[in-house]
Amino acid sequence: AALYPKVSALKLGQFERSQKTGDSMQYVTLVLIFLMFVILMLHFNSLSQAFLIMLVIPAGIAGSIIGHGLVGIPVSILSVFGMIALIGVLVNDSIVFLDRYNGLLLEGNSIREAAIKAAVSRFRPILLTSITTVVGLLPIISETSMQAQFLIPMATSIAFGVLFGTIFI
Repeated sequence: AALYPKVSALKLGQFERSQKTGDSMQYVTLVLIFLMFVILMLHFNSLSQAFLIMLVIPAGIAGSIIGHGLVGIPVSILSVFGMIALIGVLVNDSIVFLDRYNGLLLEGNSIREAAIKAAVSRFRPILLTSITTVVGLLPIISETSMQAQFLIPMATSIAFGVLFGTIFI
């Protein structure tokens, strides 16, 4: 730059498209999470319960990142697509649990009894859906063909995120 002050470098092409995609995904993801939070708050008539459901999201994303490390692949834009899909799966599992908990409270159970009964009654459905999701994605994660390489980061994000998120729930 000192020798040739009139020469400049522009990062165009794939880098530029990736940058635009990443920027728009950040914005859209924040809007998505906010709208999800508002819908949950309106549904449960509770700010704290909506916040409680949203707490599973960081656990799932952390699980996705740890899963990438375990599998040995870098986090990419396709991984982030998988993480966005993962948010929906984990929020659904949390809603199933919290809905049962609220129903048990309305039946007159104490907070502790409702939590234990909800955990017992929803443990198997949540665990089975999570296990089937992870097992269903394992063939994609372990695939070595060139055609499947772009799906592996997405499948890894979802599988490990569901695994860690379910433990958190």
